[in-house]
Amino acid sequence: MGRCADFILREKARLLTAFIHADMSFRARRIVEVYGQRQDSPEKRLQDKDRRWAAYYQFYTDTQWGQARNYHTALDSGVLGIERCAELLTQLY
Repeated sequence: MGRCADFILREKARLLTAFIHADMSFRARRIVEVYGQRQDSPEKRLQDKDRRWAAYYQFYTDTQWGQARNYHTALDSGVLGIERCAELLTQLY
């Protein structure tokens, strides 16, 4: 999470902003596999987290989180894989 970096640094010349997303099933599997998240349903935890993040972003930037116009590129890590997303961002930058 960029902590609103796309907004805060938006006028910096050498900035590449990216929005990495994936469908809910991929994200849910990942938090279980990588972080051992098992308390509540992973989908519910992710939806709650997304809702809180969207509110945080809206409060500090007065814009909507995840809007394509706020980023130079968007990548689907569920389709491309996390490593490939990292490679593509490195190449783009």
